[in-house]
Amino acid sequence: MRIGILNYGIGNLYSIVNALRRLGADVVLINEPATKDIEGLVLPGVGNFESAARQILRIKDKLIELIDSSMPVLGICLGMQLFFEKSEEGVGEGLGIFRGEVVKLRIMGKLPHIGWNTLNILRDSPLLEDIKSGEWVYYVHSYYPSPVDRNLILAETHYHVSFPSVVGDSIRFGTQFHPEKSSITGQKILKNFLKICKK
Repeated sequence: MRIGILNYGIGNLYSIVNALRRLGADVVLINEPATKDIEGLVLPGVGNFESAARQILRIKDKLIELIDSSMPVLGICLGMQLFFEKSEEGVGEGLGIFRGEVVKLRIMGKLPHIGWNTLNILRDSPLLEDIKSGEWVYYVHSYYPSPVDRNLILAETHYHVSFPSVVGDSIRFGTQFHPEKSSITGQKILKNFLKICKK
């Protein structure tokens, strides 16, 4: 099982590389999106949407083509936000894989939302197999996705307000939290993604 992690200059890739290798995946960092020699793609990311949109500009068309193929893709945190058309976090266009935008958490509480919080599972998904509502995952974010198609929302989390924490369809998935930092629940999600890649 060979998984490509897109290295586009945003965030530390060490944690996700190690998490997938611990689960038995052969992980390769790729600078250019290509279907050759990989069975799944992870789009990571920590930081600012505008900077990330600028970083992916040179490979945007190839990346959209790859994500629109039959290859399973997992976007993590900022990587997932890039699936959408735009963000309130500055200018720059996302990939437009899913219609909708990324919006700021408008709350009276502390931002960013950092730490452990629980999932509320809304829909069955192969990514969430063996995951139950109430399980804990780890967040670092101030923005979240707002899909036009609400059926894309697979799970929510509550932090003063409820927001989508897992989105996806049959092969394209995104998590607002960091599964690679989310202990047993995160391991189960990454293992489920590897199972999806094998099919």
